[in-house]
Amino acid sequence: MVQVCLNGARGAADGVMVPLSPGAMAEAAAEAVAAGATEVHLHPKSPCGQDTLSPRVLAVTLDVVRARVTVPVGVTTGAWAEPDPAARLERVRGWTVLPDHASVNWHEPGAEEVAAALLDRGVGVEAGIWSGTDGAARFALSPLPSRVLRVLAEVTDRDPDTAEASARDLLTALDTGHGRPVLLHGEEDGAWPVLRLAGRLGLATRIGLEDTLLLPTGERALSNAQLVGEALVRYGCRDHFRRHA
Repeated sequence: MVQVCLNGARGAADGVMVPLSPGAMAEAAAEAVAAGATEVHLHPKSPCGQDTLSPRVLAVTLDVVRARVTVPVGVTTGAWAEPDPAARLERVRGWTVLPDHASVNWHEPGAEEVAAALLDRGVGVEAGIWSGTDGAARFALSPLPSRVLRVLAEVTDRDPDTAEASARDLLTALDTGHGRPVLLHGEEDGAWPVLRLAGRLGLATRIGLEDTLLLPTGERALSNAQLVGEALVRYGCRDHFRRHA
């Protein structure tokens, strides 16, 4: 499975290719799916381009994107979009249109409560375990691992020379018998080395303008679809990832 991560917390300063409006996200999602992406992850944006958990914005965004694609669509619940844990929980409980899944960063305050609320509403949970945090330890002690959709192993090491080793360390820390599928990905200059490792290990992965603005050559990517195409074609991953989807 290759998920496309359309925009992340990026904004207008990151370039016109980063989709910020619902319409732009829908177009980018459709192109990425046509290029081979099997899921979509996006960050709904306020009118000023900031990440938001607003029920109204989420509903509009999901409706517009789902009008263009039929694959699962997930969203973030990152604390930067709503720093107060209680307010974040209320936002999630107030969603009127539900995503197929949502990522919950386990090192953030209130993560377990947000995850439980999503599960109670029938929303799949991607348990975001970041390298360099206590997320793996917290997840191991949680009563929820058997209920999550998958573990989202996020390698925050941006150094291309060390990102693969950091990814292996994170996978070792996660090897606690949770029994859930793992999606492994990196970010910025570490994105491509970690993606290649995911392919070799037969793990699900993701790529998109949230994780990197650059192609493997170092050139600026023109679109999410181009990044997906590079992941599936340049590295010969298309058949490999499909076998392990």
